[in-house]
Amino acid sequence: MKNKTSIQGTWASRWIFILAATGSAVGLGNIWKFPYITGENGGGAFVLVYLICIALVGLPIMMAEVFIGRRARKNPINALEDLAEESGQSKKWGIIGLMGMLAGIFIFSFYSVVAGWVLHYIKAMATGELANVSSEQAGALFNELLADPATLLGWHTLFTLMVLAVVIAGVNKGLERATRIMMPALFFLLIALLGYAISTPGFSQGWDFMFHFDVSELSWDAVLVALGHSFFTLSLGMGTIMAYGSYMPKKASIGSTVLMVGALDTLVALVAGLAIFPIIFSNGMNPGAGPGLMFISLPVAFGQMAFGQFFGFLFFVLVGVAAWTSAISLLEPSVAFLVERFKLKRSTASIGLAILVWLLGIACLGSFNFMSDVTFFGKNTFDALDYLTTNIMLPLGGILIAIFAGWFVKDQFVKDEVQTSNFIHVCWKVSVCVISPIAVSIVLLLNL
Repeated sequence: MKNKTSIQGTWASRWIFILAATGSAVGLGNIWKFPYITGENGGGAFVLVYLICIALVGLPIMMAEVFIGRRARKNPINALEDLAEESGQSKKWGIIGLMGMLAGIFIFSFYSVVAGWVLHYIKAMATGELANVSSEQAGALFNELLADPATLLGWHTLFTLMVLAVVIAGVNKGLERATRIMMPALFFLLIALLGYAISTPGFSQGWDFMFHFDVSELSWDAVLVALGHSFFTLSLGMGTIMAYGSYMPKKASIGSTVLMVGALDTLVALVAGLAIFPIIFSNGMNPGAGPGLMFISLPVAFGQMAFGQFFGFLFFVLVGVAAWTSAISLLEPSVAFLVERFKLKRSTASIGLAILVWLLGIACLGSFNFMSDVTFFGKNTFDALDYLTTNIMLPLGGILIAIFAGWFVKDQFVKDEVQTSNFIHVCWKVSVCVISPIAVSIVLLLNL
């Protein structure tokens, strides 16, 4: 490859890449979804299966995405095309990158709506609107929010502008600077909430729930949920990690770096559970309450506890920061593509994409009110885009990336970039050639 440096820039250090990739991976999925799917699927035994799935499926595909991005030093489409051509393969492999970038745009459109709910709850916690509310009142307040398109539009617009402000500034002045501030803030908030959870009477019950080991509670469905989440939590299949990999310093070890990202992502998910479950148990609530856990159960719990309003505010700020770091990564691959392929200014590409996802987001927020009767295959716009990306586009992209990296890229290129022992290389090869495609195919087929 002639171009060894991305025209977008390079991360200042390996640790910036780790924090940026972790910021991409740590989103609503960790802080919102992981605790409640753990609650629904039996606690500690589920966590162990999840960790095994991360090691066997998630990390090998992540390594593939990083080395493809770093070797080509280009956006996902161009990177896949260039590496395919260098390996003597068809440039049509670039379609994987296109599918991933489209998935990122679709995900942003509904992700921004949910992030808007979080911003609304930050305000509600700060102003005391949720103080001493009952479950019925909390449910009614949440339903009122969903039924109010003007309020949802305001928060959706604000969140889109927050993301645009970072992406438009570029890799070093935008993404890197934001990462240096937001990721330490996220870790600080998480530790503060964990400290609060430790002081509650439900902490030992929350700890036991998360880490007790009972295989009898582990169903086949729970294994599939763990497998699916292990893939989705690392931001795989959407080009994000490939784009971030293209900005990675050449001297940084891909293997150890990816392990660190996986470890931090998992640690955040586990600590989030330890911060949330004790608060739920302290108030006699159901830990398997599903999506309502964050927007109904937790506000009630915080409202009934000493200093609950302050720590409830911190909790929603934490979730907001996590959503922000993830959403930035959803737009970056497409911005990089428009800049590199069509020579657009970063500002033009960023604003154009922001307008596109903002318009799509209006259709998503309208799913709960003025467009509730508009359906696609029986699903509203919000649910249809969620289903299309989560159940089809991302797993299909992950399967194709694993097959491409394992079967079609010249082995020497992998060794040049990853630079690991023969044993680790063989383990990685077995995973991306066989284990990961089969495992993710199972998730894809069963979700369909």
